[in-house]
Amino acid sequence: MAKKQITTELVRSLSSQPPEKVTDYRHPKLPGFVLRARPSGVHSWRVQLPNRVWLSLGRLDEVSLADARQAAQEARARAALGEPVVRSSSVSAMTLRTFLDEHYAPWATAVHRGKSSRVTRLVSSFGGLLDMPLQDLRTEQLERWRSTRTSRRPTKQMRDDGRPRPVSGATINRDLAGLQSALARAQEWGLLAANPVRPMKRRVEDERAVVRYLSGDEERRLRHALEERDGQRRRARSSANEWRLERGYDQRSAHREYTDHLSPVVLLALNTGLRRGELLQLRWEDVSLTTRILTVRGTHAKSGQTRHVPLNSEAVETLQRWAAQLPSAVGFIFPGSSSQQPVGDIKNAWAGLLRRASITKFRFHDLRHTFASKLVMAGVDLNTVRELLGHADLTMTLRYAHLAPEHKAAAVEKLLLAP
Repeated sequence: MAKKQITTELVRSLSSQPPEKVTDYRHPKLPGFVLRARPSGVHSWRVQLPNRVWLSLGRLDEVSLADARQAAQEARARAALGEPVVRSSSVSAMTLRTFLDEHYAPWATAVHRGKSSRVTRLVSSFGGLLDMPLQDLRTEQLERWRSTRTSRRPTKQMRDDGRPRPVSGATINRDLAGLQSALARAQEWGLLAANPVRPMKRRVEDERAVVRYLSGDEERRLRHALEERDGQRRRARSSANEWRLERGYDQRSAHREYTDHLSPVVLLALNTGLRRGELLQLRWEDVSLTTRILTVRGTHAKSGQTRHVPLNSEAVETLQRWAAQLPSAVGFIFPGSSSQQPVGDIKNAWAGLLRRASITKFRFHDLRHTFASKLVMAGVDLNTVRELLGHADLTMTLRYAHLAPEHKAAAVEKLLLAP
């Protein structure tokens, strides 16, 4: 988003010449004071308070530059003194969408950096409530939202009979937790009298449900499919180069062992248990092949906490082979169009791999379950598994406990020794 300075000439010209894209014009002498101009011609005054919260001051065609500047100065002064800053006219009409866009999103981006995707999820989950005034949100409306969402999934994912799939209780709980957190900020900033999500009870979910992980045969098929895919792509490139050579065209570089990022991503996931987002955000400085340690930075971890994961021999070998294929081992480990951007999406390649391996009902995230399940079945204690996965406590890790039944079997066997 472009940033330029506010001038009297600019204010006069915007009504007839709106910008081609959303543009923030800043005042040269008043920090945080902004005129946001839009291609639609609807321009508005805004001010960022010392606590990084944005406050709407009115539309350009309704509030003069002088009045907006004075209001911005007063708002920043009150905020600096710890007083609540609320403009009743704007707050009473503020919708959930406006709050998320102009207040919560800037705060979330500044405080949580890479975590601003939480706003995208809120917009996606609560689309039907976005244009409702913030002050009109009620607990009973959210209860109806929950009931509807439990029975129907508002996405294109369908059952075999064509009906939308129901949303899991865990997903609904996460959505409501996200909304409660956002509205708690609105209440803290004086934009909302009461948080309507707070009285709602969290729906009970089975936190120890059986997880999906690869069987031994499925893992062998998956690994074979990776090798087969790379081999097929190498042969196709070689054949294409022969065709180009015959016709005098420039040849393309021959594919090496890994023809793209898919094989190293999958193999690393199987051996580290990292989430997809954590894997794709990895940089070469996060890996030490000498000490065999991989660092997941808190800014990219779901828990927000940095953790260190030891690398086994296959993980080290995979990274060494992948590094040897890249122009240089700098920037993102799995670069996109350049080393400055990571690979954006692997859905299509992953779906094709599963079809090739004849594996069904298996998500990329289930590679993480496979990693944890194999550790537990090998006798690794749950607390160590928890640390490797980055779980804050054992609650989530206990879902793998049924895979290590020896201690339970030993306990009930003692009944035979009792008098």
